[in-house]
Amino acid sequence: MLQEYLKRHWIRVLVSLFILSVFLVHALKWHEWEIIDRFDSIAYDIRLRLTMPETSDDRIVIVEIDEKSLAAQGRWPWPRDKVARLVDQLMDHYGVALVAFDVVFAEPEEASALALLDELTGDLAANDRALQQRYEQLRPRYDHDSALVESLDGRNVILGVFFTGGGDSGGSETAGAPPTPLFPRGSFTGRNIPFVTASGYAANLAQLQEKAFATGHLMALPDTDGLVRRVPMLYEYDGNFYESLSMSVARNVLGVKGVVPGYPDESRSGRGYSELEWLEIGDRRIPVDARVSALIPYRGHKGSFSYVSATDVITGSAPASLLEGRIVLVGATAAGLLDLRATPVQGDYPGVEVHANMITGILDGTIKENPAYTLGAEFLLVLLSGLLMALLLPVLSPILSGVMTLVLLGSIVTANLLVWQYANFVFPLAASVLTVLTLFLFNMWYAYFFEARGKRKLAGLFGEYIPPELVEEMSQNPESYTLESHNRELTVLFSDVRDFTSISEGLGAGELSELMNAYLSAMTRVIYDHRGTVDKYIGDAIMAFWGAPIDDPNHPRNALYSALRMVSQVRVLSKEFRERGWPELHIGIGINTSDMNVGNMGSSFRRAYTVLGDGVNLASRLEGLTKSYGVSIIVSRATRDAVPALAYRELDRVRVKGRDKPVSIYEPLGPRDAVDKKLRDELDFYREAVKLYRAQNWELAELQFVNLSKRSPKRALYKLYIERINHFRNNPPPADWDGVYTHLEK
Repeated sequence: MLQEYLKRHWIRVLVSLFILSVFLVHALKWHEWEIIDRFDSIAYDIRLRLTMPETSDDRIVIVEIDEKSLAAQGRWPWPRDKVARLVDQLMDHYGVALVAFDVVFAEPEEASALALLDELTGDLAANDRALQQRYEQLRPRYDHDSALVESLDGRNVILGVFFTGGGDSGGSETAGAPPTPLFPRGSFTGRNIPFVTASGYAANLAQLQEKAFATGHLMALPDTDGLVRRVPMLYEYDGNFYESLSMSVARNVLGVKGVVPGYPDESRSGRGYSELEWLEIGDRRIPVDARVSALIPYRGHKGSFSYVSATDVITGSAPASLLEGRIVLVGATAAGLLDLRATPVQGDYPGVEVHANMITGILDGTIKENPAYTLGAEFLLVLLSGLLMALLLPVLSPILSGVMTLVLLGSIVTANLLVWQYANFVFPLAASVLTVLTLFLFNMWYAYFFEARGKRKLAGLFGEYIPPELVEEMSQNPESYTLESHNRELTVLFSDVRDFTSISEGLGAGELSELMNAYLSAMTRVIYDHRGTVDKYIGDAIMAFWGAPIDDPNHPRNALYSALRMVSQVRVLSKEFRERGWPELHIGIGINTSDMNVGNMGSSFRRAYTVLGDGVNLASRLEGLTKSYGVSIIVSRATRDAVPALAYRELDRVRVKGRDKPVSIYEPLGPRDAVDKKLRDELDFYREAVKLYRAQNWELAELQFVNLSKRSPKRALYKLYIERINHFRNNPPPADWDGVYTHLEK
């Protein structure tokens, strides 16, 4: 079987494996295809937007430097004494827990009043003691930097620092005094960790840095598409490592001084693996990727946190209940201040709210995990799904291929979403999905362009059994059909011309041939019109079946309606034959529905597409019984049950020759709504007569059948039962007789 499979499909399998190898190379990161990374980013964004809680976190309040504040307080940057006033208001008047600035104060304020005072008193103050004292009294009033220094002293205020030359563009320039690093030089020596590294910085003035409670960097790490999805938890500069503003705030809130790096044990990650996978802050764990960056757990669109205008804080008009005891982030949201970020959530998202989301994620433990060891899991998923597609698609029909592809894609996506939502884990999606889709499209393309010859061959094989329109239908999906023998439920029909021997004796050879051609052509057309397959002609007999090679869920119905039309068509033919001096035709038809064996069968010299089995033999016996019961069509119970839309007359329960198991047989009478009242009344009387017959109440049964025979003297069925009753009256059946009559002839 394997040899046959490879012989037929080796090209498709080989090309499919090549396509798979392309995705495996990406999964192993030997070479990353940008388009796959781009699709992964899109998939990440979709999952993020679908699962965002869209709820507010009232622990954090953003004091925004917005258009309203700029209009009321003047253009940015504000004088440092005004910033000091903001800090004083937040701490003293509103009683906030902590203030963190998404702002850097890297240069001294250029105060024109202070410069003028220094210039006016420069040389004079040295010679005039009174002027010197007055100068010393006035100078602090105009030294705004000192005012901010005093405001920061002893308070929970965290300042920010910018780094350049790393995730963002920039050179190696420096400004201000660098903060104390969280991890000093040498903390990660010997570890294979590709930190985001800076070549320059913009920090706060030394006197401000000295008074600040802590400092955190303000950097995000835009992806190649420019969207901000990550924040480096640690930034490296000159061998030292600096924490992010969000981690600094979280440490302050949790009362934790240090951060513990988390490394996986070798048993889980493999020998020699030394990547940093998480950072511990007390009992909180921040999962990080290979570059020690954390995914931003966006809560929703802009406004997931409460906003207060900075000018309302300065003037004291902001509601105290909104700020008291809260974590306050101060940042710019005005469009002209250029602190808006492109994010998966929104194109103009405030940078300060990025920090707010990160703080919430650290405190609540909602940051998604995306460790480096997902590389191995992604490789296995791509490999398994790719092999499944590459090996199975060549032998599946397009419909089954589509179903399999949809099921596989649905399983991959569903599992990915479950892991995302309930395990808080980001698993790559694009490579596996694109592998499945690419292999599906290739196989469909190959089947369409390179297997047309197979379609023509299919038409040649089945063209003599079924109508051309069904051959065309089959050729759309040739892989769905096979000549190999298999079992399936089918409906088989046998028809035979009554007294054909007498007919043939009364006609010459030419006339007989002409009559049979006309008869068989008409019957075949009826069968074809009802999607049947002509198995063979046996002299005047026809054998046909429904449900193969084309799957037909309505095969019992199509066979039955075909039989009714065949009987009707014979009446039309008989009229034509009488006009030509030929004898009238009468046919008998037997139909049965059951499991049968269908396929190409025969000998090494000749084979034919046919059906075999006990169900086929039963249909043949039913056709023979039509003579005994004086009806045109007899169907088995299985066929009757499958087509409830027709009305039936139960003829008998019988055992046919060569078959021990009894079967109920029926005569189809046509659509239920077409049965007139006279026939319905007759059927009611008939059913009562049969009940009496099976109960061995011979006298009453005979009386009923005699009355029925008087009503329909041409119906041979009633005379048959009267004869049986006379027989059983003299030769009673056993007391436990089941009403089954055994036929000893075919």
